[in-house]
Amino acid sequence: MFEYNICTKADDEIFNRQCLALEKHIPGLIKRDLLVDVDDSQTQHYELEGGAVTVHNDRYVDAVYVKAETDIEKYFT
Repeated sequence: MFEYNICTKADDEIFNRQCLALEKHIPGLIKRDLLVDVDDSQTQHYELEGGAVTVHNDRYVDAVYVKAETDIEKYFT
């Protein structure tokens, strides 16, 4: 599992920009469900040939981060 810390604060704008960046730069990425928790945390799910990718706007942890089952850094270098 790969984890990429994007921001040390939960932030709707940064979360949305991160989702758009993934959708723009990763070919074959399939957008799935957006889940919203009772504390307004958001998790956007994606599928990729190498495994799942999720973007988190986590209000409990107070951070925006990406988790991926495969290394996605190569799409952003």
